[in-house]
Amino acid sequence: MFKRGLKKALALTLALTLALTFALTGCAQSGGTTEGKPSNEVVATQNNEKNVKAGFIFMGPVADGGWSQSHNEGRLAAEAALGIETLYKESVPETQEVEKVARDMIDQGCNVIFAASFGYMDYIEKLAKEFPEVTFFHCSGYKTAENMSNYFGKIEDARYLSGLVAGLQTKTNQIGYVAAMPLPEVVRGINAFALGVKAVNPEATVKVSWTNAWYDPAKEKEAGSALIDGGCDVLAQHQNAAGAQQAAEEKGVWSIGYHADMSAVAPNANLTSAVWNWGPYYIEAIQSVMDGTYTAESYWEGIEAGVVDVSPLTANASAEAKEVVDAAKAQMLEGTLKAFQGPIVDQAGNERVAEGSELSDEEQLSCDWFVDNVIGEINQ
Repeated sequence: MFKRGLKKALALTLALTLALTFALTGCAQSGGTTEGKPSNEVVATQNNEKNVKAGFIFMGPVADGGWSQSHNEGRLAAEAALGIETLYKESVPETQEVEKVARDMIDQGCNVIFAASFGYMDYIEKLAKEFPEVTFFHCSGYKTAENMSNYFGKIEDARYLSGLVAGLQTKTNQIGYVAAMPLPEVVRGINAFALGVKAVNPEATVKVSWTNAWYDPAKEKEAGSALIDGGCDVLAQHQNAAGAQQAAEEKGVWSIGYHADMSAVAPNANLTSAVWNWGPYYIEAIQSVMDGTYTAESYWEGIEAGVVDVSPLTANASAEAKEVVDAAKAQMLEGTLKAFQGPIVDQAGNERVAEGSELSDEEQLSCDWFVDNVIGEINQ
């Protein structure tokens, strides 16, 4: 449903970048629940057939430098582009608390709700049945209803590209990966990263350390430090904050960020980050509700839609890495390079994807195995 409009939405998002940077600073300082002020100039150009007030629920603080911040930037992009009013609530746990927050937003007039964490899924499904007049969007899950969509992006594209950078940077051929939960979402990201590493450095391995927490900066930093002490000289992560980046900065090794550009957190360590750009999706999703074209769907697009990317390589990365990433990204955009194209072999030596084939979307979404250059186990 949203594919045709995403390119237009992406262009609009980019045009608003400077304004949003200023707006984000203000919102990050205020905290709690915030109401946006629509721009009259933007409103005049929009086809607002249905009045929309959108609520956004985040599991971490909007200034976490990662997951929640990236979603809040998307909220601000939609607010500015569409001239709508939005609310947000940060640091909402993956418990029944999300129901209370969503109900409060509906009581305040929200008829669109975005819930941006996997553990919100069952609660949002329950609310979708209770409030058929409200349109719900749940991030990273798999359930849908007539008035409930799920959405995510193929961050694996960016994971693969960042793996190329890590593989070229390591000197010890030991790369650490601080990972949150042993779910397919995390596992396939680790695999994509490791395949990028292997493409440029077949001798390098990726060692996984689980924190079993999406957002725990102290635990993330501790896990990263342990990987460095074990010989890893590059750290990557699937965590909502920048604890692993801080560990790399303090211990003098390299790092790959996630969710948002984390170079400011670790200026001497960060090489690049696998990043989200939620603005195009949020703009097009809300617009579909406004103009009456909304239909429930499972949205999952990649680098070609502008939803995922890598941040500009820092001066810590080599000139060769930039050339390699630029070439690989161009091939991805052309459709000639896929993160999960064969041959791919798992840890046990079994061929999972033959040469000339690629892992299907269904196989990626249920991935429960590691590729052969990953050190670690999935069941924790």
